[in-house]
Amino acid sequence: MSSGWGAKDHKNYSSPPSSGAKRPRSDFGNKVIVVLGAQWGDEGKGKVVDLLATESDLICRCQGGNNAGHTVVVEGKEYDFHLLPSGIINQKAISLIGNGVVIHLPGLFEEGDKNEKKGLKDWQKRLIISDRAHIVFDFHQKVDGLQEVERQEQDGKNIGTTKKGIGPTYSSKAARTGLRVCDLLADFKDFSSRFKQLAQQHQSMFPSLEVDIDGQLKKLKEYAERIRPMVRDGVYYMYEAIHGPPKKILVEGANAALLDIDFGTYPFVTSSNCTVGGVCTGLGIPPLNIGEVYGVVKAYTTRVGIGAFPTEQNNDIGELLQTRGHEVGVTTGRKRRCGWLDLVILRYANMINGFTALALTKLDILDVMDEIKVGIAYKLNGKRIPYFPANQEVLQRLEVDYETLPGWKSDTTAARKWDDLPPKAQNYIRFVENHIGVPIKWVGVGKARESMIQMF
Repeated sequence: MSSGWGAKDHKNYSSPPSSGAKRPRSDFGNKVIVVLGAQWGDEGKGKVVDLLATESDLICRCQGGNNAGHTVVVEGKEYDFHLLPSGIINQKAISLIGNGVVIHLPGLFEEGDKNEKKGLKDWQKRLIISDRAHIVFDFHQKVDGLQEVERQEQDGKNIGTTKKGIGPTYSSKAARTGLRVCDLLADFKDFSSRFKQLAQQHQSMFPSLEVDIDGQLKKLKEYAERIRPMVRDGVYYMYEAIHGPPKKILVEGANAALLDIDFGTYPFVTSSNCTVGGVCTGLGIPPLNIGEVYGVVKAYTTRVGIGAFPTEQNNDIGELLQTRGHEVGVTTGRKRRCGWLDLVILRYANMINGFTALALTKLDILDVMDEIKVGIAYKLNGKRIPYFPANQEVLQRLEVDYETLPGWKSDTTAARKWDDLPPKAQNYIRFVENHIGVPIKWVGVGKARESMIQMF
């Protein structure tokens, strides 16, 4: 079985090349494999990562925070990950939280403890945290909630954030008032002073915000000692990993293309770049070292919270997909909105990310359908448009052109290879593949690790 990893004949360069030195592209060290969401998140990235993580040496998170939720089922046990890379299950690999991630320290340890009870062992010994990662404070989380209330009162609608403090932390980062892991581990007196200033700044903006500054600092001092053994200079660590002996390095995306701060359905997006560029900025690695880029796609479309959703089905179809697919957010517990597969957003996600292959998940949810619709194009004022519009109002006005395919009306959950799938299910997969112009490498027909059919 093909593993999906690139060539292993890398040369070992222990130090940067001298000025003016030229080397062929293939000599630039280990390539990283990237797994990214291609819709609005919740595509089943955790399952694809879990598959690749079993043969990885290093698994990295590059952006987002504990607003993301990945579910992985191993040997009948269901693990939920939010901040920890879901590859942490692999006891032979190192997991790394990169500088682009924002970290809520109480959330990190709570998550570790929760999964330890399910059987996750020694995760603290296998985790590395970049010293440049920004810290999410409890008051950031409170502010997140207060901002949502404010938006609801002013505009009659909110963004639908997870209230995990992600947006406010990235705001502090962009305003250059944020605090990083390296600050927490340096002079605590200086850290305390900057923490107080940051808390007071937020209190001046939100008069109802209460912050127990001394209590928070006491806890943070304890967390500093707990994470100290895990913290490294992330840039140097990644450089060594890429230019050292051959290694299989996996980057696990969180959120998805349509939630990207630049390319998503703004303003109903996350606060970071969850497209391929975020891999470089969130880990400090050059584009030259990006190898395979796998996009993960659900066999239909879902979305949590508000915002445009052209193929949404507010009817029995949407209800059926929601119920059969158990479409409830891992982080929020909110019901996901459901609709037909939208190939326009997949082509758009591919334009930005340059997927080398796709994983199509949850095909089995469509097993009971008589017919299946696929959104193939958008119409604006009666004319087809070749692009994905940026403006929310325009997106709300679009008409979708659908292609209707026959359902296969049979159970696919026992399928383990291509030939086990009904011909009509095979046609559906080929239809998607041909429209996007990217090969489908895996097809998911169930929750478990063995329910991923590898095509090549």
